Amino acid sequence: MSIPRSSRITRGDSSPVFANRPADPHQTNAPLVSPETSRVVVYADGLIPSGRRATEPLSARTTENILEEACAHLIKIDPTLKHVIGKHDCPMFSPEGLTEEIDPFVSGAAARSIKRKFVLLFGNNAAADSDEDLSKCFPTPSQVAACDLATLRTAGLSGRKAEYIQGLAQKFASGELSTEMLVNASDEEVLEKLIAVRGLGKWSVEMFSCFGLKRMDIFSTGDLGVQ
Repeated sequence: MSIPRSSRITRGDSSPVFANRPADPHQTNAPLVSPETSRVVVYADGLIPSGRRATEPLSARTTENILEEACAHLIKIDPTLKHVIGKHDCPMFSPEGLTEEIDPFVSGAAARSIKRKFVLLFGNNAAADSDEDLSKCFPTPSQVAACDLATLRTAGLSGRKAEYIQGLAQKFASGELSTEMLVNASDEEVLEKLIAVRGLGKWSVEMFSCFGLKRMDIFSTGDLGVQ
C-alpha cells in the first residue's frame, strides 16, 4: 500500500508509523515489517481481501474508528456489556495501538536474555544497548535459516525450539510464507498456513493473530482463560 503523506507520522527515531489508514476486523491491522527488506506493509485500501466477493462494498472503517464501531456493535448485541466496556480500555485496538509495529512476544528477564543472545549470534553488536535496538538488529529469515542448530542453541534455546525457529525462517526465506500473506490473507488462511509450520499449534497462531497481527475476530475457545 502506498501511504499518503498525511497518513504518515514518525517516532523519535524517524521510523514510520501509519495513522488513520483502512482497517478491517478480518484483516491484519498491525503494520508489519518485511523481515528481509525492512519494508513496512499495511492493509491496503481498495484491496479485495481473500474470501470476499469483488461485488461486496469495501468498509469505510479506519484505524481511527474501528474500535469505536466494534464496541458499539457489542453493546447493540448485548447492552449489559456497556458497563464492562466502559470499565476496561482496549489500548491494543485503539488508534495509537494500531500504529505500533509488532515485536515478537518477549516477556520476562529470561526471555529478553535469550532474545539478546539470539540477535548477537548474527554479529549485531549494536543490539546490546536496549530492547528497541534488539528489534532493529533482528536477523533476517535467510540468516537464521543458514545458521546451524548447534549455534542457535547457544542462545539458550532448546534443541526442539531451535529446530522450530529454523524451520519457520526457512519458510519465510523460501517465500512459502510472507509478510504480504500475513497482512492480506483471511483469518482461516493465516491459521491454515501457520499451523502447517512445525511447532505452531492452533492456540499459538490464534494468540499471534490477535495480539501480534491485531486481527479482531479471534475467539480462542481453547484458551484456558476463555474456558
